[in-house]
Amino acid sequence: MSGYPEETTALDGELLRTMRSWRDGGHALHEDEFNELALRVFRYQLRYNEPYRQYCATLSETNRTLPSNWQSIPPVPASAFKDAILTTFDSARAALVFETSGTTRGRSGTHYMETNALYDEALLAGFNRAMLADGAVLRYFNLVPNPLERPGSSLGYMMAKVSARYGDGNTGWYVRAEDVRATEFLRDLGGAMAQGVAVCISGTAFGLVHILDVLGARKMRFVLPAGSRIMETGGLKGRTRVLSRENFYEELARTFGVPRESIVAEYGMTELTSQYYDEPASRAAAQRTKAGPPWLRSMVVDAAGNALPENIVGTLVHFDLANRGSVMAVATEDLAYASGESFVLLGRDADASLRGCSLDAEDLLPI
Repeated sequence: MSGYPEETTALDGELLRTMRSWRDGGHALHEDEFNELALRVFRYQLRYNEPYRQYCATLSETNRTLPSNWQSIPPVPASAFKDAILTTFDSARAALVFETSGTTRGRSGTHYMETNALYDEALLAGFNRAMLADGAVLRYFNLVPNPLERPGSSLGYMMAKVSARYGDGNTGWYVRAEDVRATEFLRDLGGAMAQGVAVCISGTAFGLVHILDVLGARKMRFVLPAGSRIMETGGLKGRTRVLSRENFYEELARTFGVPRESIVAEYGMTELTSQYYDEPASRAAAQRTKAGPPWLRSMVVDAAGNALPENIVGTLVHFDLANRGSVMAVATEDLAYASGESFVLLGRDADASLRGCSLDAEDLLPI
């Protein structure tokens, strides 16, 4: 592909500069800056991602004229990652390969990444701004798959990078060999408390509910050291007991002795490179809003793909510029409504298949 290496290097360089500037407290992308960069990524993917080019060719709007703004860039459904190899490069030389957890129907998708540079910078910058605004060095307790055992888990990869960069060097992994190691988790948590070390417990909602059930059966509660926090990655509905998020957070706060504002929801997808988090100003509110880094934007749409006004429920479409080597625009089955430049996440369409990182943990729990 003539010109591909040069164009790729230049595009990655601009994206990395944007990420590092924001990580270090620089300005977010203005609307015109995001729009220009998004259209540049779209044109790049139209040239080099053959399945995406063919898909766009079936859309009459794209045949007539190229999009004039980022909101008009054609998204692929998230399920397309199951049906095609969506890359601008030869997938055989992918630096990272992440697999979706599949669905109750057993199908899974694959996200190939040409380089780990964009993924690492995006996840570290996002986590640092959303979870570590106080600069805390924490001990990480990860109720997610260890990437040494599950290299295809994007969530495991993310927490390995976060723990290595921001942790105290004593990271624990408590999902191994298809089992939640509750006894090890409680032993190590007790050790951290004895040392007065603040911790970050990260896990899917299913994994956290499992730990809550174990602690409830043992009639155990903790008061974690000051500065401790919990990050959950969603997935409250499935084959385990169902909790509202309100009750879930109340139970977490009561069991671990942390303020509700210190319990933060991360929202990501294997099909994306970047993540959203609860906005700090909304963490004490009844309805939390999600926001992402400046290179990630969302739109709530109706069944025809038209943007909806604020407070009207639709499905989410994401525009992730860090998806440079795949497809930047991804349509989901996740229900939400827009609130300013953020959104309130409501859950998945009842007609959609259960899928995502939470399914991994759900499979570990008793029916």
